[in-house]
Amino acid sequence: MWSALLSATLRSATPLTFAAIGGLFSERSGVVNIGLEGMMLMGAFFAIWGADRTHSWVGGLLIAMAAGGALALVYAYFAIQLRADQIVGGTAINFLALGLTGYLYIDIYGVQGTPNNLPGIPDVHISWLEKIPPHGLGRFLQDSFGQMNLMIWMSFVLLVVTWLLMFKTPMGLRIRAVGEHPRAADTVGISVYRVRYGSVTLSGVLAALGGAYLSLGFVHSFSENMTAGRGFIALAALIFGGWRPFGAFGAALLFGFSSALARRLPDAYGSSAGTLFEALPYVLTLIAVAGVIGRSIPPAAVGRPYKKQ
Repeated sequence: MWSALLSATLRSATPLTFAAIGGLFSERSGVVNIGLEGMMLMGAFFAIWGADRTHSWVGGLLIAMAAGGALALVYAYFAIQLRADQIVGGTAINFLALGLTGYLYIDIYGVQGTPNNLPGIPDVHISWLEKIPPHGLGRFLQDSFGQMNLMIWMSFVLLVVTWLLMFKTPMGLRIRAVGEHPRAADTVGISVYRVRYGSVTLSGVLAALGGAYLSLGFVHSFSENMTAGRGFIALAALIFGGWRPFGAFGAALLFGFSSALARRLPDAYGSSAGTLFEALPYVLTLIAVAGVIGRSIPPAAVGRPYKKQ
């Protein structure tokens, strides 16, 4: 039971991890990205469409990344260049993605839905775990990690790379400087606009990968509004994790565990309670965010448009 619950937790946490790390880049540069939900939804649809057109899951991922990055670039133009309200702009991006993907889904696939023979993102099979005696800890490791989707392992790599990039490289220092003191960063020759454009676009690419995993690696199909608020949960995980990669991942695991638990509780308490248990991840998100408000310190310039003098 525990190995199955851990596997389900990792599956549920993976799209949140990609979106939360995407939000990390955006918010560390000083731009609030409420549009993560829409960027995930774009990635979910265009991953399916791309895999259908190219007959390759790699093609689906690349097209999903391009779609998420393009939507993020639109948001960046309004938030950075036009200095529009970032909360309102991000909400508009979410509605744009919802309407666009819904229209394209109906226009392209109609009532038949997405094809059943789409190439899905493969699982990674760790053969050496089979050499461990299949009882106790060995059985737990085999059932939990013996066969996981490639995107789950990619999320682990992304965490390490993001931490190294953000806290151990000059590029990460520039991103953090722009998010903390953009005027000072501009004074020493750092292009605030360029850093913010790049960071917001990268956040859209990563959020789209989370949506692509959801549709192409987990469900193997697309339905309208299939992200169902996961972008907002990822944003909550980022806040709960203190705008740090491993903190955000820990929060994503917590929310992923609540989602996995909510799917299993109806088996014990009856299907009639299923609808109530489906609200568990969202309730836990509210409790978690309410607990860190006033304690977690965001980047000093986050949400503040910058005007070059």
